[in-house]
Amino acid sequence: MKIWPGIFAAALLAGCQSVPQDSLVDHGGYQLETLHQAQGTDQRIRFLVMHYTVEDFHSSLKTLTDEHVSAHYLLPAHPLMAQGKPVAFQLVPEALRAWHAGASSWRGRTNLNDTSIGIEIVNRGFNRTLLFTHWQPYTPQQIALLIPLSRNIIQRYGILPTDVVGHSDIAPQRKQDPGPLFPWQQLAQAGIGAWPDEDQVQKFLAGRDKYAEVPLAPLMAKLASYGYGMDARWDARQQKNVLAAFQMHFRPSDYRGEPDAESEAIVDALLLKYGAAR
Repeated sequence: MKIWPGIFAAALLAGCQSVPQDSLVDHGGYQLETLHQAQGTDQRIRFLVMHYTVEDFHSSLKTLTDEHVSAHYLLPAHPLMAQGKPVAFQLVPEALRAWHAGASSWRGRTNLNDTSIGIEIVNRGFNRTLLFTHWQPYTPQQIALLIPLSRNIIQRYGILPTDVVGHSDIAPQRKQDPGPLFPWQQLAQAGIGAWPDEDQVQKFLAGRDKYAEVPLAPLMAKLASYGYGMDARWDARQQKNVLAAFQMHFRPSDYRGEPDAESEAIVDALLLKYGAAR
């Protein structure tokens, strides 16, 4: 059956005349009808990325508000209190992209600036002497602020535990933050991020010496299955950088990047608990 353009236009006009007024949003020169929403959508934000600043608060604030790098949130070492609650600094609205992740990869996605929220935590990172590397601890006040802030972000966007990561997880060839003193296990206990079940780690360890050497290639394949970005052109040193980032996150007592039985057991337990990246 042929439908004449005039009849079709009249039908459209009649339909528009019946649009509920509370579904219209005025934009000056036009109106938007917002009643009919598509189902084929998902959240743009998929990842929450933790950083340390390497600088003090004032230097960090200056750096993160210039035109080169940015983050959505900045947490001082000793947050101010307002009405009995700690204050976090929001530097970029969550609807906008911040420049915090750089060249990055996680669970099959790259350039995570487009799909992530970045939290910068004031912490000087580390300094090296001839014999030691000293890492600065995070303050209890920072973590007390980080927990509710992160929970709120995770709930708002439905971020998975495996997608709460450190900068070193998504860029292991060039970054070490938030470092081995970042309390990943404490955060996981508060519902923020992933952590393996200890009984499963011991089950996969199967009585082996936890520092017993294991083949590097199969271990790297498991890390890739969990979510770490890999490049077939990487040499053994670059592969061990990835392993060191994993150990810094999940086994911070030893993050030398050596392929050992405990590291293998931890990634096996994580894969069992959360599944492989899709």
